[in-house]
Amino acid sequence: MSNNKDIIALFNYGGGMRGLIPAHFMAKIEDVTGLRMVDMVDIFTGPSTGAILNAALNVPHPDHPDRPKYRARHMVKFYEREGLNIFPQDRFREFRALIHDFNNRTMKINQLNALFKKGHYDPAHLGHSLSALFGDTKLSDSLQSLIIPVYNIDGEQLEVVEEAGETGETPVHTQNNFADRGGHAVWLKNMKMELRKRPAPDVSLFDAIQASTAAPTYFPCHHFQVKYNDERNTHEYSGIDGSIFDNPCISYHGAIRQHIPEGRNLKMIMLGTGHTLRSIKKEDWNNYGGLGVVDPVNDLPLINILFHASETALMESFGEEMGKNLYVFNKSMVLDINNLNTPNTQIDDASPENLARLKVFFEEMLEDNKKQFDDVCHLLVSNRDRKEDDKREQGTSLGKILRHYISRGEKRA
Repeated sequence: MSNNKDIIALFNYGGGMRGLIPAHFMAKIEDVTGLRMVDMVDIFTGPSTGAILNAALNVPHPDHPDRPKYRARHMVKFYEREGLNIFPQDRFREFRALIHDFNNRTMKINQLNALFKKGHYDPAHLGHSLSALFGDTKLSDSLQSLIIPVYNIDGEQLEVVEEAGETGETPVHTQNNFADRGGHAVWLKNMKMELRKRPAPDVSLFDAIQASTAAPTYFPCHHFQVKYNDERNTHEYSGIDGSIFDNPCISYHGAIRQHIPEGRNLKMIMLGTGHTLRSIKKEDWNNYGGLGVVDPVNDLPLINILFHASETALMESFGEEMGKNLYVFNKSMVLDINNLNTPNTQIDDASPENLARLKVFFEEMLEDNKKQFDDVCHLLVSNRDRKEDDKREQGTSLGKILRHYISRGEKRA
């Protein structure tokens, strides 16, 4: 269980509407413990729909800024209420994308570009839902340490944006960076650990999350500005889904480990949205051809592989390194694909029927991991108790210091 050297990190996976699964998990944890996730978790990380969950649970209450505005059960309602607004049912979306691609390769008729809209969902619907959820809250306002991964596709935007009044100055470029002119991963972080190396950048949760959820083929990239409070100054990013590169192993090595103070012990909880990577027979792969490996009809095999490849390469060694400090809740959605209760693996199925299947999937996953779930609840409560003890101890120490100086002042008088 938790001790005074433990730091608890929570990783929520991406997966669009499948984010309802970790939302149910966290609602169950809060129901069992009687506490909120921000009371018990030190670091929240994860991409895309996981970033929505993490950020929302860290939004301060407007009337009680030291308390969270949302419980996990509110996020269950968020997916149930906003799902069809974000992903309106549209059986012709992929067809329009196909026509758009065909037009780009052959006819190049501008009217077709406008008509077929590249097959994206309208990002305004997602933006409206996120705006209602986050308002004008900034990353620096998060109650606990929060990490939001975004992939910046536009290396040209690594120039510093000139502030008002700074006319005639040459923009500064990042130096000695192999990724100066290419796409690269971006960690937007507000770290509240003892060894905090840099202050949180000035960016709204709305912009950070809109970018981290811009799933390729579903939404266009999200262009936004981040002002860093150090030598990096201000950057513009054209962001797409953080799931492009992020997984628990990469989050640990790329964004978390350097912030863990010496002598502290990291424990990580991973809440999955269902394993969706299918095996592919060699005959099928060879028959796909150049376009078939990215065809939605074939379930986008190459894209799915690229999304999962780095985690499959790292997970075994990561699990060995973490040992008993790693708690994983996930299961396959593709082993029993003919089961009527199996949810749709696609991220945009917000139908009431699929929402019900996602809840059943969560309940099955919970039943499969009942012992581990109980252990995690005990771990989280112990971590909250440890933090409360630390606060009381700090308050007592501060009181002693104040009494000491008051006493010295009275003696001098």
